[in-house]
Amino acid sequence: MAIAAISIRGRQAWILLDSVIMTDNLATIHLAEIDGVIGTVDLRGGVDMALGTTLELQPR
Repeated sequence: MAIAAISIRGRQAWILLDSVIMTDNLATIHLAEIDGVIGTVDLRGGVDMALGTTLELQPR
């Protein structure tokens, strides 16, 4: 899922460069590994769809 740095979502997330969210290599990390929140953006719909495709889930 691509996010352009100059898009509304990109500015909300405070990303500096165009970015891509990949769902084919998932990992669990400890909360202590996160230094802090830079920005937030609601990507649930797109991420849900991407995860559904990656994990071969049936739509609800």
